[in-house]
Amino acid sequence: MSIWNDCWELFFPRCCVICGKRLLKAERDLCIQCLAKLPRTNLHQQKNNEMEQAFWGRFPIERASAFLYYSKGGDVRKLLYALKYYGHRQVGEVLGRYMASEMVDADFFNGIDCIIPVPLHPQKLRIRGYNQSELLARGVSSVTGIPVLTDGLCREQHTETQTHKSQYGRWKNVNEMFSLNTHYSLKDKHVLLVDDVFTTGATLIACADALKSVSGIRISVLTLAMAGET
Repeated sequence: MSIWNDCWELFFPRCCVICGKRLLKAERDLCIQCLAKLPRTNLHQQKNNEMEQAFWGRFPIERASAFLYYSKGGDVRKLLYALKYYGHRQVGEVLGRYMASEMVDADFFNGIDCIIPVPLHPQKLRIRGYNQSELLARGVSSVTGIPVLTDGLCREQHTETQTHKSQYGRWKNVNEMFSLNTHYSLKDKHVLLVDDVFTTGATLIACADALKSVSGIRISVLTLAMAGET
């Protein structure tokens, strides 16, 4: 099998999705240099951090964090585009594992009962072939052991892309777009919502609104990236 792998690598080498350099055998999708340079937020180590504050007065969130800062033209943008638009679905689980591995010792995941990825509308899911938030969630689950409810929430309508919309436009675009799958009992559960990018929080708040009727539910939020590199 190693010979076949070596032959495959010769003609179809695995390359870093950021810099394009050929990967070493132990590297997955990102070379170690690019991985080390990614702009971490370290928000999981900060109580009342800037992401948690974005939810104040809008929805009671237990914890909130993003792994990386996103900026136009930066390396994180390349990662997001590779994941969402260029078909590099394997990057999702890899990044989910990196994210969870760096956060797990800070007790961010303590007490969380299940992970719910932000769902795609079935039409968009058919076009893309996968839900990038679900892939991230599965990567987090592989490190933490927390189960993923892939259909915990349902997206009721196909909405326009959030890109280039104002804060009000984003809220209007997703308002009442999600519904709870009553097949699961989430009473008194601590749920972690996982998405790819945090900008205004409109999508995540819409998801939380769909869950708020559940008695005793607690909600935390985790995204791969958030806008505004510092």
